[in-house]
Amino acid sequence: MSLVTKTPDLQTVAAELLKRYGPASDNADFFDQDAVVIDCAKHQVEVDKQGLSALITSLQSCRLKPVAFRGHPTNNNEAAVALGLVIAAPEVTRSKSAAEAKKMVSAPTEVVREVVTEVIREVVREVPVAGPGTLVIDKPVRSGQKVYARGADLVVLAMVNQGGEIVADGHIHVYAPLRGKAMAGASGNVNARIFSTCLEPELISIAGVYRTSENPLAPDIQGKAAQVRLSDDGQEKLLFESLKS
Repeated sequence: MSLVTKTPDLQTVAAELLKRYGPASDNADFFDQDAVVIDCAKHQVEVDKQGLSALITSLQSCRLKPVAFRGHPTNNNEAAVALGLVIAAPEVTRSKSAAEAKKMVSAPTEVVREVVTEVIREVVREVPVAGPGTLVIDKPVRSGQKVYARGADLVVLAMVNQGGEIVADGHIHVYAPLRGKAMAGASGNVNARIFSTCLEPELISIAGVYRTSENPLAPDIQGKAAQVRLSDDGQEKLLFESLKS
């Protein structure tokens, strides 16, 4: 999982994270001690040690484990090393036909771009994985449960309850109400899609581009049969489309 900052003001980023995912927020249990890379590669200014320290503390309060740091190539990484982070290699550039850089859209804040790409504990995976297989789940996914189809598509034949989480490197098909979190293309597959016969998600994500229930779906999508995919116009927007017989 990577946290890509949109501003070099890391103390502001830390405050936004606490507001969204801190102990007093509505999403306090969203993460479960997942490893995260702090990615400040977009900024040419030196990272302030005090701000980075505040961000690390904020991530830990949000039940995340900051383990690595990626900075701009022209800057040094002394502050990150001093705070106990390992230095991550520069992000691999991908062609548009494979996978583009992950960007957050439809997010509730412009200050921080959170790329929700992995629920597993790996620090970073640079090469997208195709989904040759299929994992089928025929029982409800209850609150607090997580299902991950590594390198595969995921088919769920029962309800995904609020607080439940389903993740796949490939497509996700839910032939029942989808009321929890669904993350397709978790390893960077921008061609992955999510299908449900009753779309009512807490969170939808494809290749790290996500949208939460704080942004209500259109009436012809909410609670209806629909699919979710990324736009192919280079904007990497989530598109919600009704499935009509």
